Amino acid sequence: MKLQLPKRTQDLARVRIVDPPQSDSGPNQPVSSKQTAELELPREELERMWRPEYLERLARTYWAYLTRISLGILRVVYGEDCREIVVFRRPFVLLRFHGPEYDTNANGGTVTWRIDKGLLVAPKGRGKDGFLRITVEREESEDANDEVITRVSSEVTNFYPMIGGWGWFGKIGRWIYRVTQLRIHVIVTHGFLRSLAKLELEESKVGKLLEDGTPAGEPSAAD
Repeated sequence: MKLQLPKRTQDLARVRIVDPPQSDSGPNQPVSSKQTAELELPREELERMWRPEYLERLARTYWAYLTRISLGILRVVYGEDCREIVVFRRPFVLLRFHGPEYDTNANGGTVTWRIDKGLLVAPKGRGKDGFLRITVEREESEDANDEVITRVSSEVTNFYPMIGGWGWFGKIGRWIYRVTQLRIHVIVTHGFLRSLAKLELEESKVGKLLEDGTPAGEPSAAD
């Protein structure tokens, strides 16, 4: 039986959204959007979490938040080489990503999911260069303060939304995308960034970045 740790009742970090939503698009062109937050947290907490496995846990926390905020309507299905956002279950796949690509260094790391296809992806953008990426960066400081700053950002780049349309409808379609799908994405992403205040990250059941190399378990639709 797995031991469940009690939920924290108070925030350990202060979260501040530092950049307004960034988005650029034109008719028949891909769209990009990025949201960034600063987390001010105790140095000891950062040092405890500053390991590659916590980047993987942050990634899973993102997917778990998406399922929770949608009241279970949206679920993330793990495949050996893909991640799928589905409505309840297959075959209603809204977005299909290739498996995560991790890049870590002393000052931070990224996890990137390249966009493959799905109901929300226009034919022109399937299997192209679009991706979803979460980045964590540690702010270097010469002062040994008790509080430190870490930046977390979420970005979507080179995404062709199906709702954006193409051809003569492209201009109207991009406006519809901005006031619907993009707005929802920004709200959800900001909610995810603010939820990091408790510093509670879901455990990864894949365990690819565990330091001892031991898998944490088999992936499932709820991961």
